[in-house]
Amino acid sequence: MHLVLDYTCTAGTNNRLYSLYRLTLSLLHLEIGYMTSSSGKIKVLFICVHNSGRSQMAEEYLKRIGGDRFEVESAGYKPTSLHPLILRVMGEDGFDLSGKKTQSSWDLFKEGRLFKYVITVCDRANEEECPLFPKPFVQLNWPYPDPESFTGSEAEKLEQARMLRDSIKEKVEQFVGEMTSA
Repeated sequence: MHLVLDYTCTAGTNNRLYSLYRLTLSLLHLEIGYMTSSSGKIKVLFICVHNSGRSQMAEEYLKRIGGDRFEVESAGYKPTSLHPLILRVMGEDGFDLSGKKTQSSWDLFKEGRLFKYVITVCDRANEEECPLFPKPFVQLNWPYPDPESFTGSEAEKLEQARMLRDSIKEKVEQFVGEMTSA
């Protein structure tokens, strides 16, 4: 983003223009700060209700697929613990999430953390508590079912978790491709 300011003014408008100039610089600093980290990485937050499955999967895949181009975290509105099926299916793809902790989106907000992209991975049509995060940012919604809603035998639930994992992985690959071509 480029901003050109014409700083020529008459004596009567100096204070107002200088105040506007300083405000503009402050907003630019804020915008640059939330777009990238100090190392130039694009900051991304994946968010869902419990931070127990979908957002954790998306975070791990973006770290793997996006590499050094992204600074990525995940959080939840009401964080719990990681879902056992998610631990299992992510383990099948080489991820050990057994020591991973969930975190609160509210805590990130209170810390003043800002992100270029906030991606909700919950199904807003079926989950009333799908969280929002304060702007400014680019918000995307990738609606995925909550692993808690999976039904059937243990084998059927496991297969549903694998399908969820593969769908999230594919969406992250698409996202990285779009960021690469942008």
